[in-house]
Amino acid sequence: MEKLKSQITVKDTLITIGILGATSVAVYLLQQFVSSNSDSHVPLLFVLAVLFISRFTDGYIYGLVASMVAVVGVNYVFTYPYFEFNFTITGYPLTFLSMLAVSISVGTLTTQIKQQEQIKLEVEKEKMRANLLRAVSHDIRTPLTSIVGSASGILDNHEILTEEKKMELVQDIKDEAQWLIRIVENLLSVTRIHGDNTQIKTEEEVVEEIISSAVIKFAKRFPDVKIDVEMPQEFLMVPMDGILIEQVLVNLLENSVLHGKTTKLIRIVVIHEPGKLLVAVEDDGQGIKPEVLPEMFEGKIHSEEDGEEYDAKRNMGIGLSVCKSIITAHKGGVKAENMSAGGARVMFWLPMEEDETDGD
Repeated sequence: MEKLKSQITVKDTLITIGILGATSVAVYLLQQFVSSNSDSHVPLLFVLAVLFISRFTDGYIYGLVASMVAVVGVNYVFTYPYFEFNFTITGYPLTFLSMLAVSISVGTLTTQIKQQEQIKLEVEKEKMRANLLRAVSHDIRTPLTSIVGSASGILDNHEILTEEKKMELVQDIKDEAQWLIRIVENLLSVTRIHGDNTQIKTEEEVVEEIISSAVIKFAKRFPDVKIDVEMPQEFLMVPMDGILIEQVLVNLLENSVLHGKTTKLIRIVVIHEPGKLLVAVEDDGQGIKPEVLPEMFEGKIHSEEDGEEYDAKRNMGIGLSVCKSIITAHKGGVKAENMSAGGARVMFWLPMEEDETDGD
């Protein structure tokens, strides 16, 4: 936290110096084309500089300091007689007060806007937590009930059940246990991005390795589904939390099977666009219901047919809600759509710098 504050302080200081420096250069150049007796443009430009500094820095201190420096600069450097203090200049007190008023006003408004944004963010986080808790409470209770029922059936009717029926019940227990594992994995992902500090730690990760790891994990659970991966030829490294992005891919792959119903083929398409990495998961399943698309990432999917949660036993709300939270924490975006040829496409993108690729 202290390191982050130090970085913010350095950034704000550089912004202040940069804007004042650029304004000084602009004033100097303008003075080459105007009369030495016409300096009215000088205080106006510095008032504008103070406004920008107050807007793009945190708190009041930088705007106040900039206004002080600007007033001194206007008087000593850029107003006749040059390089001499003259406090008798007409309008000088008004210029001083104007700069202070601008810095305080803009600083106050900027602080209020940032506080409102923070409040809005907290409200959204609490809303998502509530949706996750609602989904989790149902998703955990359902498989646990099934596990208890199947285990009790085997124990209470061990002598009369056929071997085939016993194996069927054991398979049910295994399937429900695997579903619980996936829920726990999603919950662990949420805890990594929803603590007191919403910042996530990113490192340069090889995109191909993250995708390969997700495909291997998915293939163990759904060996009958074919996976095709299309990657750019260049070597791609992107700043990310590798564990979280892998979880996003696993969730999207599993949802393609569980909710595509007839999915037999999934394509992962990786596209390098200027400034971002785009990853699309496409399937040949039944697609996504149009009424589901607008809220499928909100953790509150409902079916208009029966008024109950869409596919309640295998609710995809929690998984996709986690995906959206992870991508948002990476300052990226996510989108879902049905393809004209059939099936669904869910894509997400992550920001990246151009020097994070190796074109050789």
